Amino acid sequence: MREIAEIEQALRRAAPHRLVEVVEDALRDSGVLRVELRMADYSLRTLQLVGPASGADPSLPINDSPQGRAFGAQEPHVDRESGALRLHLPVTVRGDRLGVLTAELPPGADVGALLPGLAQLSEALGHEILVAERDTDLYVLARRATRLTLAAEMQWQLLPGRSCARPEFALAAHLEPAYAIFGDNYDWSVSDGRLTLTVTNGMGEGIEAALLTNLAINALRNARRAGLPLADQAALADQAVYAQYRGEAFVSVLLLCFDLATGEVEAVDAGSPRLWRQRGQSVESVGFEAQLPLGMFEDTVYVPERFSVRPGDRLLFGSDGVYAAVSPAGESYGDRALARALRGTRLLPPTHVPQAVLRELAVHHGGGPLEDDALVVCLDWHGTAAIVAT
Repeated sequence: MREIAEIEQALRRAAPHRLVEVVEDALRDSGVLRVELRMADYSLRTLQLVGPASGADPSLPINDSPQGRAFGAQEPHVDRESGALRLHLPVTVRGDRLGVLTAELPPGADVGALLPGLAQLSEALGHEILVAERDTDLYVLARRATRLTLAAEMQWQLLPGRSCARPEFALAAHLEPAYAIFGDNYDWSVSDGRLTLTVTNGMGEGIEAALLTNLAINALRNARRAGLPLADQAALADQAVYAQYRGEAFVSVLLLCFDLATGEVEAVDAGSPRLWRQRGQSVESVGFEAQLPLGMFEDTVYVPERFSVRPGDRLLFGSDGVYAAVSPAGESYGDRALARALRGTRLLPPTHVPQAVLRELAVHHGGGPLEDDALVVCLDWHGTAAIVAT
């Protein structure tokens, strides 16, 4: 195999839509016969082929395919079915699972010798895909198994990613219906020893809800990037929404700022998103003093509250489309079923938890379509070495 540094340089120089071709060209001298890239779709149910089908199935299920096993486990998977030798490698960037790179090899190839280089190449490809998306629709189009509504298009373009991992924490989120969301959203940023996380629900439906949420999220980002404290971030976004809608529309949001060194958390509860904490086998709702949603009244003053997280804690955030969904018997999902679902997913990594909780929600709701869009965010807190030592 050519030197990884040389291949990385070739990827940087390549036209953004030719990244897979560059990888395939670079691997030919190692005996690789063919290369295939698949992106996870917005619903996280299928892996979609990037580029022309050329005889390959354009869509494969994540839950029942060799490529899906590599994606789900986040580990290389060797596939010897149909007499061919294929190596499937997850394409992941800083914890955000993008898809799977497949390399087809001669039957007698030394997989062990090729694996380290191919794994490194998959990571480099992931980084280049994120850069290339500024200039081409190829990879964005590959993420969709069907057409997005305009509201959903706006919301997905606003999101930072679907998962993120650092030594101190790992988090993941999922939205349903993935191709028709409108008001629910989330955002995060990690810098200067802090994680800022927001869980948002804009009132209304369709385009109106998406526009409202876009305004609130960008106002919060503008305030955060200006270095304002958490309460002032909420106040600035509140003013922006009120100035536009004059109280006729508002945004519910839960804002949190985690100190990565200590586990101390500052929170502002401005509306409907809620938080549950699992510590060991105990699951409890974490309540805050309710404050007004953003944009309801002019010049609202927000007051932060504080709590702490410990290594091993799992936090689950849900929009009202999750906890308020009712069963055919009239029981809200947040009453008891959500806590059961959280306990039942304790051994799953956080990237798997939001979908699992939403699947349980669908069962609880009776299997029919939900009446509102639904958002789940899962955060596992690892803490720093100093915290763990104490």
